[in-house]
Amino acid sequence: MTRRVVIHVDDLGMSHGANRAFVELSALETVTSGSVMVPCPWFPELAAMARADTSLDVGVHLTLTSEVAGYRWRPLTRPSASAGLTDALGFFHPDIPTLRVQAHPDAVEAELRAQIEMAIEAGIDVTHLDDHMGAVLAPEFVSVYVRVAADYRFPLLMCPTLATYGGPHNMIGITEEAFAPGVAAARAAGFAIFDRIVETEWSVADDPAKRCRAMFEGLLPGLSFLAIHPTVPGEIEAIDPAFHTVRSNEYAVLRSSDHREWIAAQGFSLSGMRSFREDFRARTTLRM
Repeated sequence: MTRRVVIHVDDLGMSHGANRAFVELSALETVTSGSVMVPCPWFPELAAMARADTSLDVGVHLTLTSEVAGYRWRPLTRPSASAGLTDALGFFHPDIPTLRVQAHPDAVEAELRAQIEMAIEAGIDVTHLDDHMGAVLAPEFVSVYVRVAADYRFPLLMCPTLATYGGPHNMIGITEEAFAPGVAAARAAGFAIFDRIVETEWSVADDPAKRCRAMFEGLLPGLSFLAIHPTVPGEIEAIDPAFHTVRSNEYAVLRSSDHREWIAAQGFSLSGMRSFREDFRARTTLRM
């Protein structure tokens, strides 16, 4: 069975360095897709890059949290405090448990639609929707996620179980039983379900190249979504003091000729998300 892999760059728009890394690595064909955080400061730059190069495969990294202390972003919809999307200073909450308790699903839906609309209006040929920190996969919001994706006819990111989700550290308190209805709703709507989501390991490695290879070598046959965070050094050291080395190390490994040659020899079937969009739209058109 083929190992089909989407090599996906998360957190575009969060920094200039993330945008630069994505464009460079896309040209080198060591990444196949990425997604942008529309509320973040470097979104306009990424939108301009996508307009200038329409081959870039760019989705919307649906954003409901703002987790980095000292570097925060706010909802596009400017919701009232009663909507529960924001903290006392008007920024998104920093974590999923707080968001789950406080945010009203109607406010979440309005914000998700606003982010998608802004990406479209900025000239991005949006290929898909996915989640920042797993927020839209939480049981309180997953029906909104599926509905919005179906309305816009964009494929979404979903895996079959919580155990196959690569960032479970953000999903504390959610059970497999609570996760399952969202998967069923996505299947019923006709969305492709990834067999697994694998994410950057958020700790500093002695050998970043070895760790990166291990991430690929661990991919089983089937359909995998590899969520990585390569970033060109520069401002990321101040933006993300805790994890900037992880991000810049990924960038250094992915752009190296050794890595490119190694990936080419592994026999992966690499894919972007644009093909998923076209397939989803073709299949759902036939069902209409």
